[in-house]
Amino acid sequence: MVLLVLPVSPRLFAVGGETIESRYRMMKTLEIRDTFRTGAGARAFFTSILVWGVGVGCFQATMNNFLSEIYGMDSLDRGVLEFFREFPGLMLVFLLALLHKLSDWKIMRLGTLISMIGAALLVIPLERFAVGKLAVTLVIMLWSTGEHLVLPVRSTIAMQVAKPECAGRSLGLLTGCHNFGMVAGSGIVMLIFFLGRRFFGIGETALFDTVWLLIALLMLVSVASTFSRNAPNIPTKRPRLCFDRKFSKFYALELFYGARKQIFLTFAPYVIIKEYGFSTASMALLFGVCAAVNIFAAPQIGKLCDRWGYRNVMIWDTVVLFFVCLMYGFAGRIFAPAAALALVCVNFLFDAVISTTSMATGIYVRDLAANPDEITATFSTGLSINHLISIAVAPLGGWVWKSFGVEWLFSFAAVMAVCNTLFAMTLPKPPRR
Repeated sequence: MVLLVLPVSPRLFAVGGETIESRYRMMKTLEIRDTFRTGAGARAFFTSILVWGVGVGCFQATMNNFLSEIYGMDSLDRGVLEFFREFPGLMLVFLLALLHKLSDWKIMRLGTLISMIGAALLVIPLERFAVGKLAVTLVIMLWSTGEHLVLPVRSTIAMQVAKPECAGRSLGLLTGCHNFGMVAGSGIVMLIFFLGRRFFGIGETALFDTVWLLIALLMLVSVASTFSRNAPNIPTKRPRLCFDRKFSKFYALELFYGARKQIFLTFAPYVIIKEYGFSTASMALLFGVCAAVNIFAAPQIGKLCDRWGYRNVMIWDTVVLFFVCLMYGFAGRIFAPAAALALVCVNFLFDAVISTTSMATGIYVRDLAANPDEITATFSTGLSINHLISIAVAPLGGWVWKSFGVEWLFSFAAVMAVCNTLFAMTLPKPPRR
């Protein structure tokens, strides 16, 4: 007997006059509507986040090639720039304290406007001046200040617009919406550079300027999208720093995580650009693939945290990271150029996925904390520690690369991964749920 299997569309099945497909769409629509409070401004907020994500995706996909090709920055220059780019993150607690009279919606608008100004200023040909590198560093620092202001309040707003029992679902939609925007932004940059160079013969500088103007326009649209009559205008209690001995291992984990994260965030794209000659379009494609993979990988990592426990996830992700760092640093010496490039790109993708396991430390803090306010305050402290080590590691990493080679730089990152593993092994095993 021969079994013939034919592809069947869900439209062929009707239930009570409705197709399965139409009923599925209706159920998803109702599910989303049931997540948010009526008239809370959820549509305005998520529209703004989507457009913001597109702009950030464009910026991340373009910045490293821009610094290398237009300003000729080497690894040491890139490390120094990263010090200033991350400095607003270290000062975030104090910036939010100064803005304590503003609501979260107004802070999000202010941060987006600051980033818009930073992107627009990048169009100025600063490389023509003797202080061009310093000037572009300060402009990127301005962009980063706006970015860091938006970062903490968007999660708070996502919970404000949701029903109390649906806060987690709203946060999940926030992550998915932002990642989707990042994918779109990377794709836009890839198309601009590919089509601009291949079919229109536009120069690199003009293409970069096109991207910066597009980002500034996207930031303006993002700000305009936040104006909702129903948006709450009540200042939220700002997080304060909280140092408690019971969180000492969390602080240590943030220290090691911040060091290894900064090395990959700052220098991994620069390795691909400087050592392997990746163009802006190729880097945009790589960033887009990483963001697309994380749309699906992040929820799976969350399920692993629930199934295996935060301790096991923190241990095994850093074990994998150890080999990722070593391969990233030594691939060029061990393999042929083509194979080394493929391996480096795979490792870049692995690191992007592994970075999502940082949610495991959040579960660890939740289990230790006595109340929600303590969780918020501890996260604020961890963020400050993370940025403190980040601004120290960035210029040091640039000096190590320039003085000793990229192998030593990523060997240091591998050591940080081992330290992270050892600390994670000292954590108590969480009770079975």
